[in-house]
Order: sequence, then structure tokens, then C-alpha cells
Amino acid sequence: MEEFAESYYSIFERATNDYHKTDNVDSPVQNPYGEDSIESFLYLKNWIDTVQWHLEDIIRNPDIEPIEALKLKRKIDKSNQERTDLVERIDSYFLEKYKDVEIRPEATINTESPAWAIDRLSILELKIFHIEKEIEREEIDNTQRERCIVKRQILQEQKTDLMTALNKFIDDISEGRKYMKVYRQMKMYNDPMLNPVLYGKNRCPKS
Repeated sequence: MEEFAESYYSIFERATNDYHKTDNVDSPVQNPYGEDSIESFLYLKNWIDTVQWHLEDIIRNPDIEPIEALKLKRKIDKSNQERTDLVERIDSYFLEKYKDVEIRPEATINTESPAWAIDRLSILELKIFHIEKEIEREEIDNTQRERCIVKRQILQEQKTDLMTALNKFIDDISEGRKYMKVYRQMKMYNDPMLNPVLYGKNRCPKS
């Protein structure tokens, strides 16, 4: 069984570390991988996740001005859409890669696609990165540090389990023991034809 998850995780680590060289949500991504390669998709996926992680931190500042908070909310909405779009591109990669695999009669389907499992792995890498930073903070007391160490242990266990499951999942797809489907986005609030606030914004006000 190939160790897909390990290579994916190392790309996530690289993206996270690259972002934190500036630690600025407005820093442009400098993707080191070839365009339209799975590696470039994964690097960009984690970069988007990392930026959004910090946007979510910033918007929780209790002293933030309402106008600035609204601007950040718009950025987070845009980031969520980009994240979802990229997950679909990653799933399309797997669909294309394994399109000629003969599906066995007893094959089953998972509750999520490979790319959504990869999405969770990217977020998990970010959790581990940031809990490490908390452990390293000099100003926290021993009680808080111990809590963070316990959290790190749990996150590391989650990482091991998720990587094992992801490797098995992709291996099963490649051998026809599992099959995958991709249900394209059904988000209604971003669709101007389906969100009543958007499709009704030009209506005349009720008298």
C-alpha cells in the first residue's frame, strides 16, 4: 500500500511554514510546484486553509471595528468558496487517475470523497503546528503548557489514524474495492439564482 498521506502531509507542512515566514494574510502565495499538478493543488489548499485560520483569529478580536469585521467576513466567505472549489479539483484528479479501474461487484462507497479527507488532514496539520507554537510560548504557565501537550498527543493520534485511513481508502479505490462519486457544490447562499436575498435585491420594495 502506497503512503499517499505522508507525502501530502509533507506538502501541507511546507505550505504552512512558507506562510509563516511573513505571517501576513495578504501575502501572495508562491506555489513551488508545477501548475495543475496534484502537488500544486495540495500546496494551495493548505495555503488557503492557513490564511483562513488567521482570518478567523483576527475577526474574533473583541475590539475590532464593525466595518473591518464585515470586510474580514467577506474575505472568509471568499476563502471558503476557494477552498470548496479546490477540494473539487482534487477529487477530479482522483476521478481521472482511477477512471479505468475495474470496480469489483462487492465494492462500497465511503461517506466522504478522498479530497474531503485530505481537507481534514490539512486542517489537522494546522492544528498541530499551532499547538506546538503554544507549547513553545515562554509566557504561559506550566498548567497551560501541560494542557497543550495533552492536546498535541491527541492531535498526533488523530493524524496517525487519519493518514492510515486515507492511505487505505485511496489504495482501495486503486484496486476497485471502493468507488467514489463527487457531488458538485450545492451551496445555495452563493448562487444568485437560489439565494432570495441576491435574486430579490433588485425587486421594488413592498408598499
